[in-house]
Amino acid sequence: MVLHDDYTQLRMTVNRHSSLPLHQQLYEILRHKILQGEWEVGEMIPTEPELMQQHNLSRITVRRGLNRLANEGLIYRQQGRGSFVAEQTLEQGLTRIISFTEDMNQRGMVPRTEVLFSDLVPSPEDVAERLGLEPGAEMARLERLRLANDEPMSIEESYLVHSYCPGVLEDNYAVNALREALEAKHGIRILRARQIIRAVRASTRQARLLTVPARSPLLFIERVSYSQQNLPVEFLRIYYRGDRYSLYNELNG
Repeated sequence: MVLHDDYTQLRMTVNRHSSLPLHQQLYEILRHKILQGEWEVGEMIPTEPELMQQHNLSRITVRRGLNRLANEGLIYRQQGRGSFVAEQTLEQGLTRIISFTEDMNQRGMVPRTEVLFSDLVPSPEDVAERLGLEPGAEMARLERLRLANDEPMSIEESYLVHSYCPGVLEDNYAVNALREALEAKHGIRILRARQIIRAVRASTRQARLLTVPARSPLLFIERVSYSQQNLPVEFLRIYYRGDRYSLYNELNG
């Protein structure tokens, strides 16, 4: 985020002669301190009365600034206690297909995978429809829990058209990359995908696996991936922890 030019003069204090609203100035001051690591994750930031006194602001102005920080996931608030620095979310772009392992390696985090399910199954009706198959067609179903630095991040559920990649589940996908196996052993390169994104509530099982409270918000992606022959080869569901992931995209006017 690029801050307003007036912020170079504001630094760590509110400027009442600035064109920026006071709550915006407070938000940017606190945001800067959080991103610069002045407070550690889980540490309490100054209370509302302290911020009111430090910056000579009204309570409603302070709350507006804090609410914006909370809405962006930079802080979390506990009634009767105060506001605390939240663990920052991982941004993921929407412009190219990237594997979880590649993504975490680029961030300097250690990826790990646990295989939750791996077997051949008849295609559910909704999956068959998305892949242009008859219901009940043989699918390779692979479900994995994805972790970074041993913290659960997401659950991935893949359905692969088994006739295109017979024996695909013989690999150990706790250590091997599915996309690499598809290309190396089955000649399938994933060149494009279509996906939808929406918010869902974590089921009891998902909450347990992701170590979040039941009914916590999750980012949910449904994706159909296409091969170099433009054939739909995989239907993928991904459930991301809402407190650890955000998705972004660049738009041109």
